[in-house]
Amino acid sequence: MADMDFINITKENLPKEHLCCIIRTKKPHEGIEAKKRWLSERLEEGHVFRKLSDKKAVVFIEYAPVETAWVPIEGKNFYYIYCLWVTGEYKGKGYGKALLEYCIDDAKDKGLCGVCLLGSKKQKAWLTDTEFAKRQGFITADTTENGYELLALSFDGNLPRFCENAKKMRIESETLTVYYSHQCPYTLKGIEMIANQCTQMGVPFELIEVDSLQKAKGLPCVFNNWALFYKGKFESVNLLLDTGKLKKYLEK
Repeated sequence: MADMDFINITKENLPKEHLCCIIRTKKPHEGIEAKKRWLSERLEEGHVFRKLSDKKAVVFIEYAPVETAWVPIEGKNFYYIYCLWVTGEYKGKGYGKALLEYCIDDAKDKGLCGVCLLGSKKQKAWLTDTEFAKRQGFITADTTENGYELLALSFDGNLPRFCENAKKMRIESETLTVYYSHQCPYTLKGIEMIANQCTQMGVPFELIEVDSLQKAKGLPCVFNNWALFYKGKFESVNLLLDTGKLKKYLEK
């Protein structure tokens, strides 16, 4: 696959480029516009969004320097991968590996120490395939008690780690609480589902926007763009819980 198959999002082409998630509409979409506003600010911080040029494809990688990545991970001179997606007819054709290799080469070219991402011992929705990452040489750099892993490919032996606060996985509030950012276009849909379902069931809820790097680094749990707590306990990073799964949490 030639480099011409891929393009990187820039401030200049951001307004007209599709961001590859499965949301497909020619009309203005609040979630997509929120993501573009968020991304526009992050591009100045070294954030990279690289996608297949085919507008129909959901094939992309999104990563940033760990120092400015909106996740509770600390380290120096690493890239953090938010998303690596290849879906549909494009799976199994080497696109995922090509995108990951681009990120790795980018890190090496910039003299960084490596690349890292959020994974899980048991594969979780909305996280990069852990087994795929390990086949590419990633190792477990840090873990949480409930099975989440920080996977890293280090070039020099240095490793990033979760911030200590991220390992708490508990909050004082018993109320259903969601921490979210606009890094993902699905965020607003997820918020709408939570609000509607909780309102129908008469369950109090709290939605907390993570709107700064400082808030992201200080979160009491693992986080990629979404984290749900109930009765003080961390439950999921799955942004699009269906109503059935949410009911199970609420009925505990």
